[in-house]
Amino acid sequence: MEFNAELVKLLLDGLWDTLIMVIVSTTLGYALGLPLGVILTITDKDGISPHPLVYKIMDIVVNILRSIPFLILLIMLIPFTKAVVGQSYGTAGTIVPLTVAAAPFIARLVESSLKEVDKGVIEAAQSMGANKRTIILKVLIGEARTGLLVGITISLGTILGYSAMAGVVGGGGLGDIAIRYGYYRWETGTMLVTVAVLVVLMQILQGIGNFLSKKVDRR
Repeated sequence: MEFNAELVKLLLDGLWDTLIMVIVSTTLGYALGLPLGVILTITDKDGISPHPLVYKIMDIVVNILRSIPFLILLIMLIPFTKAVVGQSYGTAGTIVPLTVAAAPFIARLVESSLKEVDKGVIEAAQSMGANKRTIILKVLIGEARTGLLVGITISLGTILGYSAMAGVVGGGGLGDIAIRYGYYRWETGTMLVTVAVLVVLMQILQGIGNFLSKKVDRR
């Protein structure tokens, strides 16, 4: 395919589908991963509410989900995806496995960021009578906001990569275009242009994330 209006439209449609997949999956991933990361943090042996059994169970579940390669997870979830959105392909069919893959990854990023909060700040809040809800929202999450924003940037990049992989099984977006035209039809030019768009998109997301993290960093 030559670089013409048809290719431009194809790329714009693919870019739009990719943005939808990445943004929606990241949002849903954080809806699941953020509370999971908080639970992992506070139930750890050094957390504000230690609970070894809860931590161990959550830790094992997160590790299992993280250890499954995305393409295998995507295939494993086909029946579940069909039950949720009615199809296992295209943009809607890719959001479900992307969310499932993103949630445990995000949970670990959140856990890591929260555990970097100075224990002295937490102890000071406890000594002033702050309850667990206040400590979680205003101390842990409040103090870790820069790390959490960096985590969002990392998550967006990872999920963008996952969305491109989903093109192997008709996942839609730019990944699907690269596979369909670059691999199956041997249109190297189309594939290279698609890859270039993915690279530019990644740089934009990275730049926005870095800018926001610096804006909220008061150190």
